[in-house]
Amino acid sequence: MTEQTQNVKSAQRTLEVLELVARHPDGLTFVDLVEKLPYPKSSLHGLLQTIVAMRWLTFDPRERTYLIGVRPWEVGQSFRRYRDLTVHARRALREASRQLDETVQLGVLDDLDVVYIDKVEGARMLRLVSHVGSRLPAYVTGIGKALLSGLPESELRAHYAGRELTRYTPRTITSGDELITVIDQVRERGYATDDGEHTSGVYCVAVPVRTDGGVVAAISCSVPNARIESGEAEVPHLLETIRVCAREIARALETPGEIGRDDR
Repeated sequence: MTEQTQNVKSAQRTLEVLELVARHPDGLTFVDLVEKLPYPKSSLHGLLQTIVAMRWLTFDPRERTYLIGVRPWEVGQSFRRYRDLTVHARRALREASRQLDETVQLGVLDDLDVVYIDKVEGARMLRLVSHVGSRLPAYVTGIGKALLSGLPESELRAHYAGRELTRYTPRTITSGDELITVIDQVRERGYATDDGEHTSGVYCVAVPVRTDGGVVAAISCSVPNARIESGEAEVPHLLETIRVCAREIARALETPGEIGRDDR
């Protein structure tokens, strides 16, 4: 193996370790990492020492766990596109959550995944538990489908036509061809739903945030099915509230000079 090949392999392994630990907010032990990654123990141990020394991971000696360190946050702060998006969206998210008293989330598309970049939680005892920075396959969520509706039809078909998709619940769409049909419907009506397709018992409505550049993000509101069935939460009201939220975010992005201190 050449030195260049070895360097590329090490870089890939480093990123895989970081991505894996990032998906586990409570951290992972060395044993956990050995089980989840196909690396020799000696190589993994040396890699972890380097990553911790560079402050990309931290090590909790009491719990014997590795957690995301401060460096990813520092680098993330320089990613201006998403930082500005969350700053401009904050006021509208807070207002939508206040009106609905439900959790409202902001997400963007990364490859074929939705990444949640901000959220405002409602005050109800029974509510969706989610994390900023978490990632899910776009096809299995309402917010993800809203984001996929911004892709060209040709790109959507290239990714999904003829594919079998992983099932998460009995309601998950597992046919790529069926998904393409659903996304066509999302484009026509301007919103997406998720009725227990990733998490049983949770209903979600979502709308894209559109600017002149196309779909730049999406907004969702997720509620327990019990509140929909009882009439306590009404889908038309949820939908109209997050539509207003999406329009406000789009307006703020297109007129950034109007942002105030309350948005930060």
